[in-house]
Amino acid sequence: MPDRAPQPVDRQLPTDEARDLFSLVRELVQREIAPSAAEEEDAGRFPRGTFSLLSESGLLGLPYDSDFGGGNQPYEVYLQVLEELAAARLTVGLGVSVHSLACHALANFGTKEQRAEHLPAMLGGGLLGAYCLSEPSSGSDAASLRSKAVREGDDWVITGTKAWITHGGVADFYTVLARTGGEGARGITAFLVPGDAEGLSAAAPEKKMGMKGSPTAQVHFDGVRVSDARRIGDEGQGFAIALSALDSGRLGIAACAIGVAQAALDEAVSYATGREQFGRPIADFQGLRFMLADMATQIEAGRALYLTAARLRDAGRPFSKQAAMAKLMCTDTAMKVTTDAVQVLGGYGYTADFPAERYMREAKVLQIVEGTNQIQRMVIARHLAGPETR
Repeated sequence: MPDRAPQPVDRQLPTDEARDLFSLVRELVQREIAPSAAEEEDAGRFPRGTFSLLSESGLLGLPYDSDFGGGNQPYEVYLQVLEELAAARLTVGLGVSVHSLACHALANFGTKEQRAEHLPAMLGGGLLGAYCLSEPSSGSDAASLRSKAVREGDDWVITGTKAWITHGGVADFYTVLARTGGEGARGITAFLVPGDAEGLSAAAPEKKMGMKGSPTAQVHFDGVRVSDARRIGDEGQGFAIALSALDSGRLGIAACAIGVAQAALDEAVSYATGREQFGRPIADFQGLRFMLADMATQIEAGRALYLTAARLRDAGRPFSKQAAMAKLMCTDTAMKVTTDAVQVLGGYGYTADFPAERYMREAKVLQIVEGTNQIQRMVIARHLAGPETR
């Protein structure tokens, strides 16, 4: 029996404009991203040209205001675009999500003058961003960060090291959280730092299990000087800005996770319907049929959860709890589904000749980035039962 081509996800899109957008996205995926994804990841090549193409096509600023070069699309649409990109190559899908995260502070907390000056290039002018919150000694406990910004006249001088920075060393701009006051969350301020600022440098990229085409590196700030005009929001408002960005960013990770899971399911179905044993396709055996059914059900449930959170966000309603739930469930689903996909393919699933093993390696990081899944459980529990007692 011949392999079965994956069927496109039947998406419920709110407008004709969104449907046209998806036609563009699928064309770009099939022509520019999917054909070389495995080769490019294996070689560890960063797809800068792909990001430039996405920018030219208006796909790097989808959820932002069209007055500043964005696409004016609701999160319900933007997240499904991320899913499509991540299904083809997670380095691209997650890279777009990180770029959107890096734009969030300026787009939502910057002055009108700041947005007019910087956002058009960030959203549609070919620039690529990175988000600098985590540090070597402060990951989950982000409020304990140590990087400092000291006021000198009309400038700020930033000193410190950020860790686990996606696009570290290749980004054109960095949204940086640094300490300008006392200890704790209230002493943190946000800054927009150019990628070519004097004193800014990146370490060698981390050697990772997956996503080898996406550079993750420490970024060093050795007396980096930026003007006060690049401070975003008020002094001491940085941590609140960071949390606001992370609520939205978690939805991006959730959508990427479902993209990876969907790609793994498509691969498993194609293999199971084409591979024969004992005179018939292995998809005829109940053990595998039930595995595929469970995988598909988990993916649909995860997609529904992230879309529910997105629609709350689009309606201007609180969505922090649902964002944490979506990030938790969708990334756990991706890990389970990709592991099962490897099992469906058997020995072939363990080889690099098939993409299942890459999906499995990539899924793992999604349970860690932008708040580990243990942190997501803490966030959800706080919404249900209040803060922990000491």
